[in-house]
Amino acid sequence: MGTLNTTRAAKAPQQERSRATRRGLLEAAVACLAEHGWAGSTVAVVAERAGVSRGAAQHHFPTREDLFTAAVEHVAEERSQALRDLFPAGTGAATDRRAVVAAVVDLYTGPLFRAALHLWVAASYEDQLRTRVTELEARVGRECHRTAVDLLGVDESVPGVRETVQGLLDMARGLGLATLLSDDTPRRGRVVDQWAGLLDEALG
Repeated sequence: MGTLNTTRAAKAPQQERSRATRRGLLEAAVACLAEHGWAGSTVAVVAERAGVSRGAAQHHFPTREDLFTAAVEHVAEERSQALRDLFPAGTGAATDRRAVVAAVVDLYTGPLFRAALHLWVAASYEDQLRTRVTELEARVGRECHRTAVDLLGVDESVPGVRETVQGLLDMARGLGLATLLSDDTPRRGRVVDQWAGLLDEALG
């Protein structure tokens, strides 16, 4: 019994280190993709940024495609949760729709969106990557839509509500594209104000 407990105790730190290494690789991959694009983001570059060997990186992610699709999905899930955490259950969106619109826009104008965009461009001409990225974006898109519906406190069974929420997400994605070329923070604030007013009128 003592030996079994000792073995379990030894495995726990190893598992924790393994999780920490995996997390570090995912975060480094997103940062590299956002800064250098697909062409400049290799497993070796990511491993160096994460402070691990290339062999350690490939132990967790055998291929480059595995690494980058997992990285974008990981951070997308974290940011979606962070969005929910801004508005605890029961206090949410209906009380301040402008805050929700601003948070959704932030979701699409940060480094995650920049990284995802580079992945989309690469997937447009790499068949092996295209299927995986398409599946990933479908999952992320559904989660973002569900989150927005919850935070806005609306009923999708009402005609037009689903399209209105999707329009908000499409608008936020467009602002994210504009941010790639220049800092449009002042204009973005005005757009957020306008959209919050439009949502109040459209959604009641």
